[in-house]
Amino acid sequence: MAIKKLEDGRYEVDVRPTGRNGKRIRRKFDKKHEAIAFEKYTVVNYHDKEWLARPKDKRSLTELIELWWQYYGKTVEHGVDYHGKLKRMDDCMGSPAVFQIDNKMIAKYRVERLMAGNKASTLNRNIAVLSGMFTFLTNSGLYHGQNPIRGITKVKESQTAMGFLSKPEMDRLLDALTGDNHKLALLCLSTGARWGEAKKLRVEHVVNGKVTFVQTKTSVKRTVPVSSEIIEEVFTRKSGLMFPDADYGEFRLLLKEVKPDLPKGQSTHVLRHTFATHFMMNGGNIVTLQRILGHTKILQTMAYAHFSPDFLNDAVLLNPLKGKAKSVST
Repeated sequence: MAIKKLEDGRYEVDVRPTGRNGKRIRRKFDKKHEAIAFEKYTVVNYHDKEWLARPKDKRSLTELIELWWQYYGKTVEHGVDYHGKLKRMDDCMGSPAVFQIDNKMIAKYRVERLMAGNKASTLNRNIAVLSGMFTFLTNSGLYHGQNPIRGITKVKESQTAMGFLSKPEMDRLLDALTGDNHKLALLCLSTGARWGEAKKLRVEHVVNGKVTFVQTKTSVKRTVPVSSEIIEEVFTRKSGLMFPDADYGEFRLLLKEVKPDLPKGQSTHVLRHTFATHFMMNGGNIVTLQRILGHTKILQTMAYAHFSPDFLNDAVLLNPLKGKAKSVST
């Protein structure tokens, strides 16, 4: 698919709605926006004839990925990252035609990636991105077939140890950090924020001793109070981004020196895990922690419950025997 500007100033649409081997449609327009509108209309409505049986969609996965990128991917926050994932998946599967994608092909892709060392969680995220691509194209009328990812179950993910910093390790890390890296780490340890959420924080998001994280993983704002000491130490800028000079690469190197045995892949979350772990060890409430961390499901937060000093102690006192060796009548 292409729109090109001609020497006479007009724009020519050159499109094959069913792929490179399908029917070719060309038309010229005086205005570029007219050409864009016609291209989209042609792609959307080419198969939209309810009285005709729709032929197999012979377009390649590559073409659909670029269609998704053109009409959606380039407009969303993580679009570039998702675009890269989709292109790598397409390459791994051999750039198939859309109608060729089925459970067998997805299963083969996952086995090959697992054998190459990819984690199950990575594959599950990749498959979710591919499914989301088909969902958007279907809802937009740009794709008329069934979502080939629908019904495919996730690969079972193994549970890994959750790394966190002890109090001495926190002190050593904070002593080693400087500038915005030090301030951002202090904030994350005080609020449980993700590094990326804190990095996007602006001055106007801190009001009356409360920090509001606007650009979050779940796209839901959340507000966490902080102490006056943290306010004075961390929030020193008067406008714009709060931590423009924070450098995650530099932070990660210092973290590795302080905590060399940190489980693989957890460095981006170590400050968040440390906050949640110490929150529970200090007697915090699991439901309160859920709200602070912004978890949509309590099951996510329950991963920290066993750090509570009173975790499951009610099993001793509230069981039918009430801690006795034999039943006592009342």
